[in-house]
Amino acid sequence: MFEDQAASLRRKLGQGIPRREVKEAQTVSIISGKGGVGKSNVALNLSLELVGQQKRVLLFDLDIGMGNIDILMGVSARKSIVNLLQNFETIEEIIEIGPLGLSYIAGGSGLNELFSIDSKSREHFFEQYEKLLSSYDYIIFDMGAGVTEDTMSFILASDECIVVTTPEPTSITDAYGMIKHVLANNSKMPIKVIMNRSLSVKEGKRSLNQFREVVMQFLKVDVTALGILPDDKHVSQAVIRQIPYSIYNKHAPISKAMQQLANHYTKDLPHGLLQSGRKTFLQKLKQLMTER
Repeated sequence: MFEDQAASLRRKLGQGIPRREVKEAQTVSIISGKGGVGKSNVALNLSLELVGQQKRVLLFDLDIGMGNIDILMGVSARKSIVNLLQNFETIEEIIEIGPLGLSYIAGGSGLNELFSIDSKSREHFFEQYEKLLSSYDYIIFDMGAGVTEDTMSFILASDECIVVTTPEPTSITDAYGMIKHVLANNSKMPIKVIMNRSLSVKEGKRSLNQFREVVMQFLKVDVTALGILPDDKHVSQAVIRQIPYSIYNKHAPISKAMQQLANHYTKDLPHGLLQSGRKTFLQKLKQLMTER
């Protein structure tokens, strides 16, 4: 079934989709200050909830060489971003289809850095990526933990960042450092925060509110509280079985919380419409990489 869906998607991308309006996918970078906070699981299950809302979503694993999105879904990706950058394959050829019809691109292995390659490969990426912009409502980047020059270019070119952290003090500290780094390069970047693995709603709210207060006090930015996700045993059970937790058990506390979070994220948000004069993701990305 996944193969049939992928073939249909490739045909549509290959033919091109008429653009009756000036629209572009909302590009979202999901980031964390450190590894082990559940960032990839959040990216995957948020993407699936958006698909459940009839949104067209592409999940792009940009944790190059360490990507695990396909493993969390229990699928085996035939191609990855490496095929596009090293073998000059088309974007249609590397897009895979996962559960619920979710489109995704695997991180693969074989590259230490995303664009530690020649300009020809970089231009090929730009050319191929442009095909996606009117084909999806959301393009979600699951970034590697921490920052490099390459990942920071993607983050700064995105329309917004979602920071995933936990109530653990070291996680909070690293998340603050990540936000500080992003804002030092783009003080206007919209930032939302998810407090993952909270032992209770009360603890999660307290940690999230304290975190926002610290950011406001020292960085003078009001980050948006996107939601609180519980520390739920169903997450580890789902990971072991390689099934996204929102599918593994729809009634689990974590699944209900993620559904609520996704509803909050999309409610009354004018995603997709490209405002006159606003630079596109690709325009910003090219500029950032040229300036490096």
